[in-house]
This record gives sequence, structure tokens and C-alpha cells, in this order.
Amino acid sequence: MDEGKRGRGAGGKASSGRPSGSEKPKKQNSRRRGGNRRKPVRLAALDLGTNNCRLLIAAPRGRDFRIIDAFSRIVRLGEGVTQSGVLSEKAMERTIAALAVCAEKIQRRGVTHMRCIATQACRGARNGPEFLERAAEKTGLAFDIITTEEEARLAVAGCAELLDEEAEAGLVFDIGGGSTELSWVRRNEQGGRIEIAAWTSLPFGVVSIAEKWGGREMTAETYAAIVAEARAEIARMGDPAGMKAFFGDGRAHLLGTSGTVTSIAGVHLELPRYRRDKVDGLWLTIDDARAVTEKLRAMTFAERAGEPCIGEERADLVVSGCAILEALQAEWPASRVRVADRGLREGILADLARQARKSRNG
Repeated sequence: MDEGKRGRGAGGKASSGRPSGSEKPKKQNSRRRGGNRRKPVRLAALDLGTNNCRLLIAAPRGRDFRIIDAFSRIVRLGEGVTQSGVLSEKAMERTIAALAVCAEKIQRRGVTHMRCIATQACRGARNGPEFLERAAEKTGLAFDIITTEEEARLAVAGCAELLDEEAEAGLVFDIGGGSTELSWVRRNEQGGRIEIAAWTSLPFGVVSIAEKWGGREMTAETYAAIVAEARAEIARMGDPAGMKAFFGDGRAHLLGTSGTVTSIAGVHLELPRYRRDKVDGLWLTIDDARAVTEKLRAMTFAERAGEPCIGEERADLVVSGCAILEALQAEWPASRVRVADRGLREGILADLARQARKSRNG
């Protein structure tokens, strides 16, 4: 689903570029040092999560960037970690195979600035650091295991421009495989920039919930139990940013950046195939989201697998994500949610673009 993304810098607008397997580089008007033409800047952001391995490669364009290559594969690195506490051998082998593809793309595209991050699966597994050392030996890719706070910051940086300009506040949620990050955001009164007022990380995601409750088939009773359990965990956070009133009277909205919310959007639109240009930035009413949620819950595994915006690899996970979203909507009531097909990697690219500008101007 991630291929075909357009680039964005922090607060910038989308460029019109698309990933291409055969991009022809434009002539560079670079200054020369010692008679050698400067190497064109290429940025790479690699996000290794509990469920997915995702890569974006971009070229700076002013204060924004243009995506020139992308890769996404479901690897289920965190499969079984909740029960065993360790990454399984099969999961590690699947993941290293995907990382080898990423490493080849990074080398072929001449990447000059790169950051590779690992999230909940490697944070929570006892052998997470050892696995990343093994991955580095096999692929040459060095990963940072980022904190939940950094994960929330990057997600917000990648999608904050989708916050409604008329809204006073918002709740950005990123439903992952092993954790769910929540960030309460507002506009800075001085410059109107988006700032994080509070954040938290919930200890569950689509993979951990599906493994606990079962994801292939789900009764209404089981679904309700998941929602109740997730809502209780969310309620424990209270009102950390003092924004509850904004949601009650329509001055705030939800902003989702995850496979769950993009899948819901695709099913809502009845797309014959997933299209990022139709999904990214889409507004859904809460009733729209609930209608799709109930439709997916009532389906069999085979029926969900047949949905073009879900597919077999996500068919046993998407309903768990729907339950988390419903719990969030119940505890933080808003009339609408905006869909973001962007997030962590775009936040990384924005950071890298700033670093590249500093190094070039320094």
C-alpha cells in the first residue's frame, strides 16, 4: 500500500513526483570542489515495525522532497513475541530477506543521508538488539531502536499538515503492530505551528490483540470485549493535555496514520485497488468509520482477504485495529477523523532534509 507516496517536508505541500524504478537523473548545477561535481543528495527512511518493513527514498526539492523509490513488505517480525518474549527464527529470516531488498535499493539509488529505525518488536523482544546486529552483518543497515516518545514525534512530524486549519486541537493516533501511539496536538499561538501537548504509548497493537483474541473470525461479543479492554487502557491516561472539551464541542478532530485507518478509508470508498491519492487526506465521519468497522467484523476471513484494500496478509489484523479505533472514538468523541497515508518515514525524511540543507550550507 505504501508504494506511490508523494513527498512532503515538515509543513510543506505535496510534490507531484512518484516512485519510479527507472528514474533518469536530471543534470545537476552543483558547485565544484576540487574539480569534482557534488553527489546529488538522496534521503532514505527505513521503518521496521512489528508487522511491516517500509522504505522511502527521496530527493530534496526546495524545502520539500520528491519520492523516487519505495518498498513495503509485511514481515510480521513481532509474531509471537507477546507469548515468548523473543523474536522467532522464521520471523527474523523473513525480515532479513526484506531488509536485503531495502539495502539493494539504497545502494542503487546512491543514498547520501539515511536513518533506519526499529520500533516495538525490537524494543520489547529480549533478542531485539542481537537481531539488529545480525541484520547489520547481513545487510549493512544499522538501526536505532527508538523510544515511544520519538516514535510519536516522528509520526506527528510526518502528518501534522493534515490537521484542519480551523481546528484548535487534534489527536494523532498511530495504530501499530505491537503498540499504539497517541499524540495530543495544538497550534502554537505565536506562529501557528503544530506542537505536541502530550503523548502516550499504549501497550497493544493489531498483532498483539489478534494473537490474544484471534483475528480470523470474530464474534460481536469478542469484538465488544476488545473495545472495552482497549477503552479502559485509554481512559487511564485521563486528559493529559486538558483538551477534552475541544473534542466535545467540535473544535478538535482525530487524525489517523496507520494501516488500519487507510484500510477503512479504502473499503469506505469501495476502491477496486488501493489508491493513495484517493485515501491520503480523506475525511471520514465517525458514522462512516463505524459502518466500515461493523462490515469488516461481520465478514469471514476469506471475505476480508478478498477486499482489495486489505488482502490476505492483513485480513486477520484489520478488525483488531478497528476495535482500537472504536475504543479511541468512544473515549475521545469527535465527529470526524482525517486519514493520513503518511507518518513515521515522512517525519524521518523531513529530519534528514534539514540535516542535508545544513551540511550543504555549512
